[in-house]
Amino acid sequence: MNRQRSFIGFIIAGAIALLVIAIAGFYWFFGKSPANLIGSTSQPGAAIFVSKLSPVMVSLLANPDRLQALEREEELSKLKTSLFAKSGIDYKQDIQPWLGDEITLAITTLDIDRDLENGQQTGYLLALATKQPEKSREFVELLFSKRALAGANLAVEQYKGVKLIYDNQEVITEEKIQNYLAGAVVGEGFVLFANDPKVLRDAINNVQAPDLNLTSSPEYQKATRQLPKGGLAVAFLNLPIVAKWQGLELAEQLYNSQIISLALNPKGLLAETTFLTSSEIVPPSAPLSKPVGALQYIPASAGLAISGSNLSNLGNSDLAKLWRQGTATIYGSEDVVSRLAKPLADIQKGWGINLPEDIFSWVQGEYAIALLPEKEQTTSHWIFVVEKSEGVEQGVARLDAIASSNGLSINPLTIDKQKISAWTELITATKKSDAKEGASFSIETKVRGLHTTFGNYEIFTSDLETMNEILITKDNSIIDNPNFKDSIAAIPLPNQGYIYLDWTKSQNLLERQVPILKLVEVLGKPFFNNLRSLTVSSYGTETRSLKGGVFFKLHNS
Repeated sequence: MNRQRSFIGFIIAGAIALLVIAIAGFYWFFGKSPANLIGSTSQPGAAIFVSKLSPVMVSLLANPDRLQALEREEELSKLKTSLFAKSGIDYKQDIQPWLGDEITLAITTLDIDRDLENGQQTGYLLALATKQPEKSREFVELLFSKRALAGANLAVEQYKGVKLIYDNQEVITEEKIQNYLAGAVVGEGFVLFANDPKVLRDAINNVQAPDLNLTSSPEYQKATRQLPKGGLAVAFLNLPIVAKWQGLELAEQLYNSQIISLALNPKGLLAETTFLTSSEIVPPSAPLSKPVGALQYIPASAGLAISGSNLSNLGNSDLAKLWRQGTATIYGSEDVVSRLAKPLADIQKGWGINLPEDIFSWVQGEYAIALLPEKEQTTSHWIFVVEKSEGVEQGVARLDAIASSNGLSINPLTIDKQKISAWTELITATKKSDAKEGASFSIETKVRGLHTTFGNYEIFTSDLETMNEILITKDNSIIDNPNFKDSIAAIPLPNQGYIYLDWTKSQNLLERQVPILKLVEVLGKPFFNNLRSLTVSSYGTETRSLKGGVFFKLHNS
């Protein structure tokens, strides 16, 4: 393959990598530079080139060189050197002088020529903001002259006042289809690259006929109103077209679009997202103005903690519908979902219960769920705390009845003067002995679960050790954990509660449940190496949008 002709592939991969590395470098920012790094604008200017039918647009709203201060191991420098070395271009000399404060990558069309008989060829558009148009024109000329010297057959065209330079497509081969490059400088603001001149022509048409471009889309306009000021990166997804791109027909589709923004926070990085719909949103529960009291019974050692209120209508809520639509769009099946929920599935299978019917249905007050990993991180202990409310007493009695029907005994215990009910099972164990005497047997009691009433809460645990830790460490709960306190402080109030994940404690457990996570970690190694925890929450009060955020707390922040 001619290396010059693969430039578009390198530059698209580089644009994505710059966004990833920008996030990965944020952990170093706070310990290295007191400057306030924010995006130069709240919205991508390149949206005027992108069709309103585009499935995805991603933008970095800061010059990559401004992110240089975030580096610890010079990831950005290494990337830029290797990326442009393959094209014979020197980044510092040929690009740095004119590159502005925006890099936008968009999938403009699912099929460039709209001819299904010759297969589907996705259109890609890369827009680079320029602060020196003349120098950027010199760069485009230089780039294509190098391709010509390497043997490329080029074509030059004037289209609606814009000079287009691109690979001649007279002789079409599979290699050329994959490595077409077209470029142009449009007006005084942007340098455009695409994998086909048709994509550039469409981009110019979108500017000159504003009703065609993304900025004229009512859905996009509603989405951008949700953007916070000073975001460093933003992504917009047209969800029905994303599903079509993936070849999916969704059985249930509630949300039409999604917008994501990344912004710095004094304690880490906040990724906010809003899903928009034409229907009214039904929240799973009333918003909470403070963390639930059930968290006081979750030890600080927890690797995963989930808290909120009212699980009784969770399955029919718009949050649940979003989960089903999102996972189907991304994965195309529920295989990954089942892996993510495997601990819950194991509980259901082992106990012979249906979580929504046998537990969630009577949890109308506060709740907290937690996993405490073993030191070897091979297994985990669970905790379930429920606020006393109407139906809880009957719900507990129902669980006792299910335990009895499964052959378990309900035995009273006392730990530190606290009365506890334990679900136990008698197990026979065989011991080796002299051959003449034969095998000897002993009977052991295996605890399958426990529950107790403490204050205004009913507490369930998987084992005695976990229950004991709750009782003897009441003054060392997760709400006193500085890392947890910093994380939830970054999430706006009121909200629907929190999902808090301590990455260092849960990494091994998650990797076993979701093997593809290991690949993701390799691709984002600088980020995951410095990830301390992440916290997810849903918040916002608008009736036709679902807003939430993920706060990434990083080391040295």
